[in-house]
Order: sequence, then structure tokens, then C-alpha cells
Amino acid sequence: MATSGRLDIFATVQPGLEPLLLDEVRELGWTAAKAQPGGISFEGGWPDVWRANLLLRGAGRVLVRIGAFRAEHLAQLDKRSRQLPWAEFIPDGRRVRVEATCRKSRIYHSGAAAERIEKSLRLATAAVRGDVDDLRVFVRIDQNICTVSIDTSGELLHKRGYKHDVGKAPLRETQAALFLRACGYNGAEPVLDPMCGSGTIVLEAAEIAKGLAPGRGRSFAFENLRGFDPSLWGQMKQEIASAEIVSDQRFRGYDRDEGVVAASTSNAERAGLSSITSFNKQNISNLECPEGPAGLVLVNPPYGARIGEGHALSSLYQTLGRRLKEEFSGWRAGIITSEERLAKATGLPFSEIGPPVPHGPLRIRLYRTATL
Repeated sequence: MATSGRLDIFATVQPGLEPLLLDEVRELGWTAAKAQPGGISFEGGWPDVWRANLLLRGAGRVLVRIGAFRAEHLAQLDKRSRQLPWAEFIPDGRRVRVEATCRKSRIYHSGAAAERIEKSLRLATAAVRGDVDDLRVFVRIDQNICTVSIDTSGELLHKRGYKHDVGKAPLRETQAALFLRACGYNGAEPVLDPMCGSGTIVLEAAEIAKGLAPGRGRSFAFENLRGFDPSLWGQMKQEIASAEIVSDQRFRGYDRDEGVVAASTSNAERAGLSSITSFNKQNISNLECPEGPAGLVLVNPPYGARIGEGHALSSLYQTLGRRLKEEFSGWRAGIITSEERLAKATGLPFSEIGPPVPHGPLRIRLYRTATL
């Protein structure tokens, strides 16, 4: 809970990716951060909240936790939620949506719990019930402990603001960023994706190389909360933008679908990355190693349950593995898939297999090689 100007900040992440996000959070200067199931907790002031939203590549949201208490029945929830410092965070009359979840608790009806919290909020701030695009309060009741958080992000942070064209079964930008980190990528080497889809992996890699803030092209919910200083926020963004890195690396994406290649190219233009990225139509059977230094091949192929089905996928993975072994000596490779049998079909010498990560109805893993 907020005390003496300090805020309890929580950056969410998909289960299994907490260690990678913890590395990123600490790398950005929040060295006392700690991993918890589903995210990373750390303390700071409002500028830390703004900076986390602007710079964190792997987080889904940035929440501010305003209180936690035991509640075993709705009357108790009602009474204790009225003691929360609502007015310190939410301006009067603001439209707010409350979302509640209940797990292993005596309060089991999430709708009733949300109504009690909404009532407390209205009494403190004259807030009105909002839609999904307005300010949001998240209430989690787990084993009778109620944690109340304010969402400071708005739209999920994987929505960078430039990617209008999205292919089938896209990998989220936040996932791509953390998988790149898991592969040891730090922006100092080329990255190639031979099945690039809408270009997510390539564009994330290029942004990291140029030191671009992932949130530079979008707005955030904290701009509508108390404590927001537009002047200080503008100064922060300007200082971060002025630290952009000049990169001479190249980032390449290939796909057999000409429409997807055009979409990736458009996404790169909107992101300001055209100068260091290229997207071309090419079948995986024609994949060749580009000239220049060795780097990383990271690919998110079809999984079977997702886009393609049957034996054709095994053949596709076999071809991918063969081309990588034949053409990419000195490079590292990462394969993202939900199917272990397909990963094994590549014949690649995987040195590490990552934890399962939710991806829609599936659970995907990163299969990494050492230098080929």
C-alpha cells in the first residue's frame, strides 16, 4: 500500500516468465524488485510508475496496489474497502470499472465483490461505473485476502501503438521481448526470423538495438490519475528519446505470404525501424545465411493446433532444422512451439528448454541452442 509517498508497484507477466521480467526490472534500476507468481513487485514514486510503463518490454500491465486486507464475507469487504485511500489516486467523478476475481475464499461471487468495491469507490470519489476503456480497479480475493490494485497502463502493454497489421496467431510483443532476452540477445547482434508473420520478433529486436522505448507511441491510464504531472512526463519522454542508439545491425524477416510481408513492412515504417529492418517473401526451403556477423535466429512456427495440421508440419520443422544446421554455422537458434515432437523434428541440438508459457489455449516453450 502507498505510504509516505512510496507506491507498491506490481508489473504483471505470464506465468513462467517471471525470472526474465525480474532481470529486466532490475536492469532498469529497480534493484530491490522481487518476483511473485504472475509478476514483479517493487517500490517507487509516480515517476517510477510512468517510467515502468514507458520502458518495460516484458510486462503486461503496471499496477499500483493500494491495499490488502482479510475479508471473509461481503459486509467485511464493504467496511474495509471504505478505508482505502481512494481519493489519493482517483479524481472525483471519474469513470471507473471494477473487476474482481475470487479463489479459494469464503467470498466466492466475483460480481458481488465488485459491486461492494464500486460502492466504496463511489462514496469516496463520486466515481461512476465505467467501460473497459476507462480507469480500472482490479480486486483479487485469494484465500480470504483481498488485494486491491489500480491499473496504470490502460491497454495491455504489448500494444505498442504502431502495429496495425497483425497476422494469424500472433506472438505478443511482450513475449517476443522476453524470449529474445532468454536467448541472450542484448541488441548487439543481427536477428533473423524465417517465418516472421507480422514482424513481431524482428521489430522487437530492432527496437532493443536502437534503445527505443516500447511505450513511446501510446497513451496510458496513469495520465488520468491523481499525481500525474504532464510537464514532468514530457520531460521524461524527451530525455529517454534523446538516448536513442545508432545501430548498424540488420534485422530480417521472411515469410511465404506476400500479404504478411507487406504488413510487416508497414509496421516497421510506423515504428520508425525501416532503416535497419527488411522483410521479404521466401519459403523456408530457400533460407540462407545473410552476409555479415553471426547472430540469432528466433522463430515462432505454426504449432499444429494453431494454424496448420498433420504431417506437413513435421516436414516443415525438419526443413527448418536442416537449413539452420547447413547454413547458419556460428549462429544461435530459438524455436517457440507448443509441441515437443515438432521441436525434436528439427534435429537441432537444444541446450535448454524453457518453462511452459500460456499462449491462448496452448502452452508454448522456447527451445534454445548454443552456437551451431
